Amino acid sequence: MREIYLYQAIQEAVSEEMRRDERVFLTGEAVGPSGTSPTRPPKEIMEEFGEHRVRETGIVEQMLAAGSAGAAMAGMRPIVDFMMADFMFPAWNEIMQAGLWRSGHGGAENISIPVVYMSGLMSYGSGGFSHSRAPIANVWHGPGLKVVLPTTPYDTKGLLKTAIRDNNPVVFISHRLLYRTQGPVPEEEYLIPFGEATVRREGKDVTIVALSYMVNLSLEAAEVLEQEGISVEIIDPRTLEPLDINTILVSVEKTGRLVVVDEDYIRCGIGAEIAFQVQEKLLKSLKAPVQRVGNLNTPIPVASNLMQAVMPTKEKIIAAVKKTLV
Repeated sequence: MREIYLYQAIQEAVSEEMRRDERVFLTGEAVGPSGTSPTRPPKEIMEEFGEHRVRETGIVEQMLAAGSAGAAMAGMRPIVDFMMADFMFPAWNEIMQAGLWRSGHGGAENISIPVVYMSGLMSYGSGGFSHSRAPIANVWHGPGLKVVLPTTPYDTKGLLKTAIRDNNPVVFISHRLLYRTQGPVPEEEYLIPFGEATVRREGKDVTIVALSYMVNLSLEAAEVLEQEGISVEIIDPRTLEPLDINTILVSVEKTGRLVVVDEDYIRCGIGAEIAFQVQEKLLKSLKAPVQRVGNLNTPIPVASNLMQAVMPTKEKIIAAVKKTLV
């Protein structure tokens, strides 16, 4: 099977869905001919679809979120590219409102909001606090929004195609450090359902739940721990909404220990929610308190040594796993 980069998986998913359905269009910051967004189609694709279906905008996040939600309600299927996750904050009210519209109108079948809000995490090496936030828990807190964080090129393409076909608003967050990672992706069409976690690594001593780039850090940590005789199982939920808690529970019931690795802030982060759901259902199966690894509650520093002190690292994951074994 061929191998492609993750950013190419994004481009393929967008292009294929635009060909499949003329209602699909791409809009956002830096998606045009001179843009730098990873969703920006290759030149020949842009020539195929034209400016009416590849619409580059200025830095107008509120308009992007609200206007695209309106276009979705009018029958279109917009893909909105904010480029960086931080850039969703100026449009927060509009994104949250998109999640509320359907139930706010009694769940009417004639009301659907098929819009995909895309953005990229840029925490590591981002150049400081302005472009380094990972608003994962913020988005997850929004009722009516589906939340996707892919790790591999294969998952990225399959989940993005599913997102574009969904009749509900989807927040699709990729990681900029993964854009240049390669992996096998079939040339034939495929979809990956939401709400199905995958086991990235099997183990018997400790369960790690991680998303996106945190999966890669956890795999590196697991390799080190294996040399010390510690067997780690790694679960990648792939989607937070819907969340496949059952796959996590099966793993924790086997290992009796859990570490949650999150690129968002530890306080009020996804680690707190997943840990609570696990202890709520499997308290008697836990052999040790759940450990969380995430960002400290402080702006991300510019200096690399300070950044490593604040953000999740392989070493911090190793320490958290060992703490569950004491």
